Amino acid sequence: ISEAKNNLISPREYADDRTYQTRDKISRMYRMADVYYYYQKRLREANAMDFDDLLCNMYLLLENFPEVKVKYQAIFQYILVDEYQDTNRVQYLIIKHLADKDKHICVVGDDAQSIYAFRGANIDNILNFQHQMPETRLFKLEQNYRSTQTIVEAANSLIRHNRRQIPKTVFSKEGTGDKILYKTAYSDIEE
Repeated sequence: ISEAKNNLISPREYADDRTYQTRDKISRMYRMADVYYYYQKRLREANAMDFDDLLCNMYLLLENFPEVKVKYQAIFQYILVDEYQDTNRVQYLIIKHLADKDKHICVVGDDAQSIYAFRGANIDNILNFQHQMPETRLFKLEQNYRSTQTIVEAANSLIRHNRRQIPKTVFSKEGTGDKILYKTAYSDIEE
């Protein structure tokens, strides 16, 4: 349900979407469309919204009511988004609406640290930012202040395999450090 809302898919659209129908059938969640419909119905009856509804309804306000969009653009003339690699589609659309007028936007993030796809984060938001905002300037913060060069080189060797990325070479001035050891731990206590 959260994924559907993050992609602005209503309960009716969800029920009619063959991709969702197929996925739900494979996952043995045969009545997911009904659950979504009744969940939204109960929220409306309780005059309540979940977190995803807050985002979706904000987007719908900005999209469908130009006077509301202008009001919020005047309030939020400068926008800073941290952890931009972890934003989802509806968050991107809200940010885009707010920044449309003045284009005073700064996003901070690291495409190599995007770990919330399971929660709807869309890595394309950060990967495509420079194309969507052509006047953007990119500042790469490549020095790691916490890890040794050995750790940083290991990370670089893994990140290099990402098919889509913003190229960068992270480095450290914290010395070489110890060799990396590989050890299997059977519990958090043993680790």
